[in-house]
Amino acid sequence: MTDTTRIINKWVNDLTEPLFIWAKFKLSDEELAKDMVQDTFLAAYQNISSFENKSEPKTWLFSILNHKIIDHYRKKLRNPVSMRNEDHFFDNDGMWKDETRPTHWEDDKSLLDDVSFVSVLERCKDKLPEQWLSALQLKYLLQKDGNDICKELELSPTNYWQIIRRAKLQLRECLDINWFKQ
Repeated sequence: MTDTTRIINKWVNDLTEPLFIWAKFKLSDEELAKDMVQDTFLAAYQNISSFENKSEPKTWLFSILNHKIIDHYRKKLRNPVSMRNEDHFFDNDGMWKDETRPTHWEDDKSLLDDVSFVSVLERCKDKLPEQWLSALQLKYLLQKDGNDICKELELSPTNYWQIIRRAKLQLRECLDINWFKQ
């Protein structure tokens, strides 16, 4: 066994779990997270000569993983997606249509503790176009700044905010139909 193989094996044994937990948190997809971690170790193996021991291996591997996750979201955003027409929600004057007007939602801070609600929320998120879901996850799950997201995903600020706005409208409509109007 070569020194490189021994080093990589030690990293795999020591760091697979924390890398996987981080990837799963960022991607909300267990299988994709496993693939990303595997790709991270493969990239580390292929580029171990560039590792200069100026940082901890954990830091280097997390950096590789984060770049892979960002690349994943960039690729998803580059794929064209048919966006739902906003005319579904608004009339020509920009006013809510009666059938899509938001209903009153009670401010219930315990909703995220309700397993049934979380299940409906997940199903609603799954219905979003991939571009919208990626932008929402970066903004609200990872709490990234809008400007940083625009840079990472190579979006104009206008396009980014339109994606966020439309995704929130779509989520609200789905939750309104599948949870609040049950």
